[in-house]
Amino acid sequence: MSGLTGIVPILLTPFREDFSIDYASLRRELDHTLSAGVHGVGIAIGSEVFKLTPEERRELLRAVVDQVEGRVPVVMNVSAPGSEVACQLAREAAEAGAGRLMVWPPDFFPASADAVVDHLARIADAAGLPIILQDVPQAPIPPGLALRIADAVPLVDTIKVETQPTVLQVQAMVEAVGDRLTVLGGAGGGTLVEEHRRGARGTMPFASQSADFMAAWDALERGDAAAAEEVLARRILPVSRLGFQGRDLFYHVHKALLRRRCLFRTTLVRPPTDAPDAVTQGEIDRLLAHLSPAPAPKKETA
Repeated sequence: MSGLTGIVPILLTPFREDFSIDYASLRRELDHTLSAGVHGVGIAIGSEVFKLTPEERRELLRAVVDQVEGRVPVVMNVSAPGSEVACQLAREAAEAGAGRLMVWPPDFFPASADAVVDHLARIADAAGLPIILQDVPQAPIPPGLALRIADAVPLVDTIKVETQPTVLQVQAMVEAVGDRLTVLGGAGGGTLVEEHRRGARGTMPFASQSADFMAAWDALERGDAAAAEEVLARRILPVSRLGFQGRDLFYHVHKALLRRRCLFRTTLVRPPTDAPDAVTQGEIDRLLAHLSPAPAPKKETA
């Protein structure tokens, strides 16, 4: 099995007050993420990639690739409803230095299994990079189709499972694909322990919690599920519980975590978005105070 394994966080995109990309904050986020010992980094939906212009996508990817300097794979999501658009995005990602692509099937209109296989084959031919399939609610990939894709498109070597219920879907996928595809979890990583127990070989969480996920992963890999469960219960699940309450609140929560750690200057999310109301903002503030207590004030010396 040659697919991607381990903890591969998705970077959040920081914005200045005018909603341009804040590259200084991005560098701090990436340094912090790499220092946790992650196995890769990604630019995808968690990065608000669908809100970036084509030029911004290329510039963001180049900035990440330049800073990573080959230390870990850089994954770029090139999903698009049309094959020609996806192929262009794939070629641009390859030219900018991406090490892998991530793609979900066309979702604007339902596509047949034959059309999905053809779509992915075209993307593989366009870029020549390994591909992570993304099994998402808007374009689910049943285990049988995943196996067919793996047979038809050798560059597809990994699948990220995000359709609900993720634990059962991971189990079904592992049982179906065997050693043909590496199975990763997704959907925020809140069921990492259960997915690992059923054969998942990693997950792709938000970069704001890279160190926490690495602690949980290392515990799982050494056979200490209880320690991993403790990390999830204390550090990870409270964030998921709040962030996934509705719409795109998770962006606001995870950016608030990064700002709390002095990595981001703002918590801005590109429109359209719904800013947290006063009650929700209070919940975010209390969560941050619990996860990252403010440093004690320095005592004055005489």
